[in-house]
Amino acid sequence: MDRATRLPDNKRRYVSIALLGAVLAGTQALGAWREGHALFINSSESLAHWAFFVESGQMPRKGEFAFFRAPQTALVSRHFGHAAPPFGKIVYGVAGDIVSRSHNIVAVNGKPVATLKPASRFGERLLPGPTGVIPDGCYFMATPHRDGLDSRYADIGFVCRRQIIGTGKAIL
Repeated sequence: MDRATRLPDNKRRYVSIALLGAVLAGTQALGAWREGHALFINSSESLAHWAFFVESGQMPRKGEFAFFRAPQTALVSRHFGHAAPPFGKIVYGVAGDIVSRSHNIVAVNGKPVATLKPASRFGERLLPGPTGVIPDGCYFMATPHRDGLDSRYADIGFVCRRQIIGTGKAIL
């Protein structure tokens, strides 16, 4: 570089300080963004998608994908370990909706949403989940997959606000 195109030392210093400030601001903004967002990989067959962009702290609406912490029951621990990963399901029912059951069909507001199985793939007895009016701050979450472990079974039941991680958008 010849002398004519070189920046004077004081200008180079200001440009370096400005670049450092921009990098620090960008890193801080990315860190703040990361606190409220995550990428979840679905390792089960219960949902058709395997990757989700999740916005944490968002309460779900009917029809959305939602991610939550499952209760640590013996069945959940046997299938997913003592530190079960977050579950991802579809919100089929919200507070005030009515969950009913007729034989092995579970319905929300009279619309069939899931089918019950008598036993898990390991042969454990599966108890039916709650029916009736979904309480305030709770949701009925399920998947269309026949082997989904979700609100149709007692081991998951209604998913309530304190369990919710956030809502998701399928990306793959």
